Amino acid sequence: MRRTAATKRESVPHLRASAPRALGSWARCWRLRPLTDLASAEGNGSFCTPCLQECLKPKKPVCGVCRSTLSPGSRALDLEKQIEMTETTCNGCNKKMYLSKMRSHAASCSKYQNYIMEGVKAVTKEPLHNTRNFPNRFTFPCPYCSEKNFDQEGLVEHCKTLHSMDAKQVVCPICASMPWGDPNYRSANFMEHLQRRHRFSYDTFVDYDADEDDMMAQVLIRSLRDK
Repeated sequence: MRRTAATKRESVPHLRASAPRALGSWARCWRLRPLTDLASAEGNGSFCTPCLQECLKPKKPVCGVCRSTLSPGSRALDLEKQIEMTETTCNGCNKKMYLSKMRSHAASCSKYQNYIMEGVKAVTKEPLHNTRNFPNRFTFPCPYCSEKNFDQEGLVEHCKTLHSMDAKQVVCPICASMPWGDPNYRSANFMEHLQRRHRFSYDTFVDYDADEDDMMAQVLIRSLRDK
């Protein structure tokens, strides 16, 4: 008997009952261990044993997905049998084989290694391309002086300390960085604006694709729940 639990995955839910769903859960296993080395957790799905051992290392072992306490389990013989009988195709050379043989094949198939590297290159190139025009919503300049690189709380504190008596109309750099912000709008009373609109950090609450009024309504609802 083994103690088993779920392991780290990319948004994978607990997979219970049926073998096909359990097989799908293993396919996303982040450690990609040998297919025939599996265990089944009662009520928690089936996962490869080496991954489960990672969850057993803490003094109080918990599930890697939901953080619940681990429960006893047993070897998933039905799942092992299914893996032995399920056919798949190598993404590199297109050779067909059983899932149980895929691990050793992938380690020696040069076309599969090239397929993986092409995927890695595509993933690493795309973020660089997409971030060129991405607005900076993490650091802001002071609209009164030449100081830069304040986070939101730092900007509020800086303006309160050094510019509380400055009556000059300025553009709010925080609002200007938002999708709904107007970079040309000058606040008649910037200090009051800071106190009313920027006492919390936007990135904690905000869906940047949402309408400003909807966003503020959501913030108010959450603030009431927190009281």
